[in-house]
Amino acid sequence: MRWRSLGLVMLMVAVASAGLIISADEAAGSAPSYSFGFKKSRNGELPSIDQEGFKPILEKHGAIFLGDTSAKELYLTFDNGYENGYTGQILDVLKEKKVPAAFFVTGHYVKDQPELVKRMVAEGHIVGNHSWSHPDMSQISAEQIKEELERVEEAVVALTGQMGMQYLRTPRGIFNDRTLAVSKELGYTNVFWSIAWADWDRNQRKGADYAFKKVTSQLHPGAVILLHTVSKDNADALAAIIDEAVRQGYTFKSLDELDQRYY
Repeated sequence: MRWRSLGLVMLMVAVASAGLIISADEAAGSAPSYSFGFKKSRNGELPSIDQEGFKPILEKHGAIFLGDTSAKELYLTFDNGYENGYTGQILDVLKEKKVPAAFFVTGHYVKDQPELVKRMVAEGHIVGNHSWSHPDMSQISAEQIKEELERVEEAVVALTGQMGMQYLRTPRGIFNDRTLAVSKELGYTNVFWSIAWADWDRNQRKGADYAFKKVTSQLHPGAVILLHTVSKDNADALAAIIDEAVRQGYTFKSLDELDQRYY
């Protein structure tokens, strides 16, 4: 899509000329990889997002992990690897509260839940790329990364009429300099986060009040919130989370409104 149709050859030439890639085979797995993480916010203070020294790499490639930390603004994002019966409820809450969100979908989700994907777009949300098969992208070639991302984009565009894709959430938060460079060359902005909890872990599902506390205890200006739609706790707590954030003076904005990224 967009200029991506110029093909993989031009991509490889462009990235290689910057000294980032030697070849697809040599590059896969050769650069140090990171699992995105941070020291959580407490009492409205900003989280620390440089626990392993990877912040300069994120900044170098224009990745998002924070918004404007001088403003009480929040950016709500969801990962959709598979459907567990709660996304419809989440969409209902977002519609009622008039809150925009971004949903990062896999190939499995697009094939399995086309009506929900169409509803996301119809109700004004961003549908982002979470890869076709959820691989560790630091261990695959540039050509494979391109295929993973293009398959999702083409499927979503054909299904919804959405005009391409701009945002990517790398599977499992695993990245390195090479994966960020390749995806940026393909036209993507990588989106990480500054609020999250282990909502994907079935052993951590302890009710709506637990999810509410996990999220609201981390609220801070410019936060990019990551939630997983597979969690019933999140679905049941979402309305209360939004109401509490608004009570504290926060507003929810779309990723498309995020102008400042690094603090």
